[in-house]
Amino acid sequence: MTADRMRIAIVAGEESGDILAADLVSALAKESGKTIELSGVGGSHLQALGLDTIFDPGEISLMGFSAVLARLPQLHRRISATAEAVVASNPDCLITVDVPDFSLRVARKVRAADPSIPIVHYVCPSVWAWRPQRAVRMRKYVDHVLCILPFEVAELERLEGPSATYVGHRLAHDVGLSAASERQRSAGPRSPGAEKTLLLLPGSRRGEVTKLLDPFRETVEILIARGMTPRLVIPTVAHVADLVRERTADWPIKPDIVLGSDAKYGAFARADAALAASGTVTLELALARVPTLACYKNDALARLAYGMIHTWSASLPNLIADRPVIPEFYDHFVRPGMLARHLEQLAGDTPTRAAQMDGFDVIAAAMATQRPSGEIAADAVLDTIGTHRG
Repeated sequence: MTADRMRIAIVAGEESGDILAADLVSALAKESGKTIELSGVGGSHLQALGLDTIFDPGEISLMGFSAVLARLPQLHRRISATAEAVVASNPDCLITVDVPDFSLRVARKVRAADPSIPIVHYVCPSVWAWRPQRAVRMRKYVDHVLCILPFEVAELERLEGPSATYVGHRLAHDVGLSAASERQRSAGPRSPGAEKTLLLLPGSRRGEVTKLLDPFRETVEILIARGMTPRLVIPTVAHVADLVRERTADWPIKPDIVLGSDAKYGAFARADAALAASGTVTLELALARVPTLACYKNDALARLAYGMIHTWSASLPNLIADRPVIPEFYDHFVRPGMLARHLEQLAGDTPTRAAQMDGFDVIAAAMATQRPSGEIAADAVLDTIGTHRG
């Protein structure tokens, strides 16, 4: 590091990680007053800040065991080549972002080759959910972790992992979610005779959509038989939109299928309740104050791993609140009769709905930060550099 420049090596694979990393780099320039020179791997957001990426980060954004297995030899070569490039660039710090099965292997090789390089990992691996032994192993090659969920700092300490800082989650500052939340707050009582708007969110992957749309349809049919004729809205993404249209073409109530963040958050603002695939979208719904049920159907191979899971809930809103807020239904418990009856309770002015709303307040308070996430993360990086090299 010189008086006016700081060299940062970075490894960011997925789009979400690239956005987080770019925000952090911009904050580092602001907080340090230095020009940031980048090296490593990243996408369009980091490239716009001057990164000449070693290879296309899409190569390490693989989903699923079979996809990883098919590319294993190439991934091993990329890990070694990336670590060598990082060491050769002689950075003031290495920042690895998410994609832990790739980025933390790079970190381990960098630490072995040059222990003087401080290493920060952004987005805590889910050691609190499975493979908790990873936490203590990380201490050997990660100096500090930047956490996006408020309970992760304490979990890393409990598991004897690296030191950590809660920097906040991008969703907690999302303008669209904040607007939806305010609209929900000001909506007033739900009239018993008014039409209900139900959101159906069957996931963003073809396998999720295929598994969940049939029980979602059955749930709608039961609601109709029990006297509710809801307006249905399905916010989805472009690469599964045609599949959603095809699978809902003969539904008794034709759903509105909407694309894009603006349309999705607009639907959140008007919704009475939601039936969603378990995942990050349940946290979005909680922050938008939309009463929600979470569902998921795994394949037989994935169910074999249940014994390895150590967390009491698979729902991020529940983990953040440290209490059951959103009901969860998985595999053979995805029963349309049960889902329909829960949705009836959530869509009206009931104690069930009020309990979720109270839980949403707890979640929002737990996730709040006094400063933008990038600034908090930048300060933690600068402190780690000073501690490691001081």
